[in-house]
Amino acid sequence: MLYYKKFDHQTSKEWVVFIHGAGGSSAVWYKQLKDFKKQFNLLLIDLRGHGKSVDLPKAIYNEEYTFTAVTEDIIEVLDELQIPPAHFMGVSLGTILVRQLAELEKHRVKSLVLAGAVTRLTTQSRILVFLGNAFKRIIPFMWLYKLFAFVIMPRKQHAESRNLFIQEAQKLCQKEFIRWFKLTKDINPLLRYFKESDLGIPTLYVMGDQDVMFLEPVRHIIKSHKNSILTILEKCGHVVNVERPYEFNHLSLAFIQNHSN
Repeated sequence: MLYYKKFDHQTSKEWVVFIHGAGGSSAVWYKQLKDFKKQFNLLLIDLRGHGKSVDLPKAIYNEEYTFTAVTEDIIEVLDELQIPPAHFMGVSLGTILVRQLAELEKHRVKSLVLAGAVTRLTTQSRILVFLGNAFKRIIPFMWLYKLFAFVIMPRKQHAESRNLFIQEAQKLCQKEFIRWFKLTKDINPLLRYFKESDLGIPTLYVMGDQDVMFLEPVRHIIKSHKNSILTILEKCGHVVNVERPYEFNHLSLAFIQNHSN
């Protein structure tokens, strides 16, 4: 089973589950822990092959990865810990996974908070994916990952987020990177389906105004999803929870409290 860490609250029955992005780990949520622990029970999970899940006997899986299989890893942890319906928070590719979880088992999800959400691949991101697929077996994966990190988070104030993701990505191995990268072929069909399928789950998108690759598609999706709202943080890039933790925590906590029993 995946590595996880949980924080129990003495009185609250509400749970918040944190899912990181590709190449990252649950360490990406370190600026949320102090504020969220005060009000909720927390569960942080390292995805297969990432963070402390890299050391598990099943970390290198033989079958080709799918978004459903990776999401079912998360569900296995929820079942093991008997986590009740919860609020799910994802960042970057983790937003696809929590949305997939909501699609597979809607009854588990009270609300979604999606930071730096990936809702469609733009022309620029499709070019990146094409280059990655062309060279993923030829050059060291960290070269590719650093290139992606600089393209997605190019500015000086993005440095902390960029460095955190690069640092965590170094725990991956080349084979694991390739398995995750192959998932990119499934992204656009899945995201098109998500766009057409409004589950009616209360959803907060928190995006940076400098997140040039992913902001515009989110603007479009909230027009058709009635229970979704978008908040844009100024002078902020892709990993909003790291760059602007005070504003992100304030917005997210208020949203979750508003959708708690």
